[in-house]
Amino acid sequence: MPLARLLSLPYGLISSRRWLLVCLTMLVLAGCASRDLTPIEAPPNRAGLSMERALILSHAQQAIGTPYRFGGNTPDGLDCSGLVEMTYGAAGIRVPRTADEQFRALPHVDAPRPGDLLFFGDRRKATHVGIYRGNGQMIHAPGNGRAVVSVPLEIDYWQARFLGAASPAP
Repeated sequence: MPLARLLSLPYGLISSRRWLLVCLTMLVLAGCASRDLTPIEAPPNRAGLSMERALILSHAQQAIGTPYRFGGNTPDGLDCSGLVEMTYGAAGIRVPRTADEQFRALPHVDAPRPGDLLFFGDRRKATHVGIYRGNGQMIHAPGNGRAVVSVPLEIDYWQARFLGAASPAP
């Protein structure tokens, strides 16, 4: 029976198995109709991540393009620690407000996983924080006049200033 005819029948005339098949087919077709993502927009591999980590990464991804605003922690404007506060808050995880407070208070890890925090600065103080995206990429709010962006971590600038990683998410 054609899909259009099947959908025009009253629900009672369609067996539950056939109705389930129709619904699953529609979900598959809806997935095929989604917009293409450019490589920079492509979501990281989220296999094996907790729901909280997936939410953190999703909200961080959505924040890309948000303008930098010193002290900002809303979609209207973000600084680096405000990005962390907003994205972690969306996943139900409270974190301290500043990069240095986050660095000092949150549990450190040796090998960051997607959704973990990466800290940068001098050896005395963390002055910048980003969210590890996976695959050597970090989402962060870079500074005045710029917007939230995803960047590669192999750049010498980041390597020279890296202090460590923390994992407040399960």
